[in-house]
Amino acid sequence: MHIWVDADACPAVIKEILFRAAERTKTHTTLVANHSMRVPVTQYVNLLQVSKGFDIADNEIVKRVKKDDLVITSDIPLAAEVLEEGAFALSPRGEKFTENNIKQILNMRDFMDTMRSSGVEMSGGPAKLNSTDKQTFANALDSLLAQHRS
Repeated sequence: MHIWVDADACPAVIKEILFRAAERTKTHTTLVANHSMRVPVTQYVNLLQVSKGFDIADNEIVKRVKKDDLVITSDIPLAAEVLEEGAFALSPRGEKFTENNIKQILNMRDFMDTMRSSGVEMSGGPAKLNSTDKQTFANALDSLLAQHRS
């Protein structure tokens, strides 16, 4: 298993959890981003910097992902694409995207986009990541990594 991180929008605290998990489990992890960022000096974590542009990082992840890899993303269309490739997808809040739930999540996303574009005011975005979210993510990550090792 290789972990791919849609790193431009991934919270720093989630990246830190990923860095520790990569080292602990010796799992190669690649952060894909369109700008430079700090990564620890380890053989298990690296940064793939891509050019700036709409969906460039997402497209690079889809191009490189293999069956049974894990992609960390909050981008629903990217999650749907990697699921089609036979990979796993996990949000930074610990939500596991699956063949069973991705269509419903995509439909809700499209509905909200339609509401916004029709002039309906939608206040706020996602809530700030809290300690429960961090723990949920860490637990889901550990579960997927353990499942892969067995």
